[in-house]
Amino acid sequence: MSDSEDMTEFASIVERIERGEVPIKNIERELICPICKELFTHPLILPCQHSVCHKCVRDLLLQNHEDSFDAGSECSLPGSPRSRVPSPSMERLDRLVRSGGSRGSISSPGWRRGSVTPRVTTIPCPGCQHDIDLGERGISMLFRNFTLESIVERYRQAARAAVAIMCNICKPPQLQEATKSCMDCKASYCNECFKLHHPWGTPKAQHEYVGPTTNFRPKVLMCPEHEMEKVNMYCEVCRRPVCHLCKLGGSHANHKVTSMSSAYKILKEKLAKSIHYLISKEDQVRTQITELELLINQTEENGQLAERRANEHFERLFETLQERKSEMLRSIEQSRNRRLNQLKGQVEEYQGMLENSGLVGYAQEVLKETDQSCFVQTAKQLHIRIQKATESLRTFHPAADPCFDEFVLDTSREETLLKEMCFGGVPDPPLIDLTNSKVYNEASIHWRLSDDHLPTDHHVLEYRRLGGPSQSPSQEDGEDSGVWRATDRVYGPSTMVCDLEPDTLYSFRVRSCRNSMFSPYSPEVTFHTPPAPAFGFLFSDKCGFSTERLILNKRRDTVESVAGMAFLLAAERVQTGSYIGLDYIIGDTGISQGRHYWAFKVEPHSYMVKVGVASDSKLLEWFHNPRDTSSPRYDHDSGHDSGSEDTCYELSQPFTLLTLGMGKLFIPKASSSSSVSSASAPAGDPGNRVLPMPHRLGVCLDYDACRVYFYDADSMRCLYERQVDCSGTMYPAFGLMGSGKVQLEEFITAKRLTF
Repeated sequence: MSDSEDMTEFASIVERIERGEVPIKNIERELICPICKELFTHPLILPCQHSVCHKCVRDLLLQNHEDSFDAGSECSLPGSPRSRVPSPSMERLDRLVRSGGSRGSISSPGWRRGSVTPRVTTIPCPGCQHDIDLGERGISMLFRNFTLESIVERYRQAARAAVAIMCNICKPPQLQEATKSCMDCKASYCNECFKLHHPWGTPKAQHEYVGPTTNFRPKVLMCPEHEMEKVNMYCEVCRRPVCHLCKLGGSHANHKVTSMSSAYKILKEKLAKSIHYLISKEDQVRTQITELELLINQTEENGQLAERRANEHFERLFETLQERKSEMLRSIEQSRNRRLNQLKGQVEEYQGMLENSGLVGYAQEVLKETDQSCFVQTAKQLHIRIQKATESLRTFHPAADPCFDEFVLDTSREETLLKEMCFGGVPDPPLIDLTNSKVYNEASIHWRLSDDHLPTDHHVLEYRRLGGPSQSPSQEDGEDSGVWRATDRVYGPSTMVCDLEPDTLYSFRVRSCRNSMFSPYSPEVTFHTPPAPAFGFLFSDKCGFSTERLILNKRRDTVESVAGMAFLLAAERVQTGSYIGLDYIIGDTGISQGRHYWAFKVEPHSYMVKVGVASDSKLLEWFHNPRDTSSPRYDHDSGHDSGSEDTCYELSQPFTLLTLGMGKLFIPKASSSSSVSSASAPAGDPGNRVLPMPHRLGVCLDYDACRVYFYDADSMRCLYERQVDCSGTMYPAFGLMGSGKVQLEEFITAKRLTF
């Protein structure tokens, strides 16, 4: 085909589209809302370019109002670790949703005029399954898809061609059929009513009118952000119409824009060319449709064949099992009958020993014989029988064993084989990754796929509660204990499990699914939840932070201690003596009530790291009046036996810390000023107070009970606990000396970063 012929055909296609000659009844699939599965009603264009009914978007927002409308900023207050902005009532919410704006914009419940804190409204797109951020003003920023509305209206008219549109002015019973509709009045009229309401020589006579319709669209599309401005440009970055104010100083100031006419021409040409390409490939499409229909038939036939073959295999298994069952039951019956006959014969023999019956009765009759020769002839054999009966009486032994232990059937191996019986295409079970999986009051479970690495459709994670030290026997025997609960389908290698109980042991397992066939379960793994909900925070670079000797990463979740420049410049004094102090850093969020838990890692090569909590009531005094913490006078573990000095030292400390370093953990000695207990070793023996450093360490602060606990975060074993002075707001605290590094758990920092 030549270029001129191609352009002629292309132009004819455009004309057909513009004249509406494309069969409208064949495009119903494109006019269905993905949520309500009905024809679009007032569709809105989402930022991802998918369209959804206005009512459906509103329903999505209402369903998620707790997450979408109540996401106010959270801050640390003296009275509470977290404060949440109260959510609006449902009546207020519904009123905000219903207050639809003019010119095609719809007000959103995700934004309130005059609000101090902008609200961010996010909904999942039903078309592409991506989260759509609607911005501060929610659905009021969305355009109505008037083009789609017009197509839907034409489809409705084609579907109900016999149903006429009636005049909106006529009153029954003289109701007339409409002949035209006014786009300015947004009403349909018969000829008489149109002349009556649009008389010649009046401004109404200049109104725009079209054929009868129920779809009234505005003449000019207005900007939803600047409600009095017309859209006259097209943003190529956001792919949406904008006004000149959006470009001058709005959110599109730095975006590339084009004129509306240019965008119209370019997009229309691209769309028409794409349509032309598809129409030119109509034969290829029909061929592929034929191939797909053939595949559908083959799938149906092969599926039925596979079903018949599987049924035959199971029938053979049933027959084999039935045959084996009959043989084994027959063997048991034969053995039972044989033993019963033996025991019954023995019973009859012993009954003959009774007086006046059986053998004894017969012998008594023989004794009455007076003829000696006849007596001797009979008595000899009878005497032998009497001797045998006497001997059996002395050494009684049953003729048969009533026990059937040799007939006990163990089918556990066969049951396991039957449970593991599967088709050849069943995926191998995944393995739960213990290294990356973390469990707090929420569990983040990761798993690795099998070596075959064939694609799987989804995974299903199951978990159950096994009980914990804090539960009573009645709680452990409850209906939820030991019952497997499954999560929704998971399409990746990890998932979250929420609302786990504190201080409780949980078991987890996972299996994969491919082509509706499930793999066997992975080996079960157990995790122990912490004794309190996870507390989220980051390191603070404000209070007492030493920029010379401490390095804090950008995310503020890792701190590292290095030699400072001042220390290196003073190296000459090190030859004669130097006082070296700890460099402290605290969390950016405080605790003033309740129980809270956090976990972290201390690098094994660290020289000295102290971890614990600090009180704000003493922090300012401490940092304004620093003390020499390396002096023996202030080291209550140095062998200095002055109890009064130890007491003064502890009372002046804003910190309650546990010491780690050189791959070891050191349990403090008990003192007279505080109640200290250790679950690991007696405090009197220095050797027993040194433990291997855990891979992960956890700290639990019970503010109300004024007590702090230190845990091995992997096994949740309590290593050390003691009283703590909670006279003010408490903060997570860390002290580093020499080379050292502390890294917060990702789950702990993730909670804080989302705020």
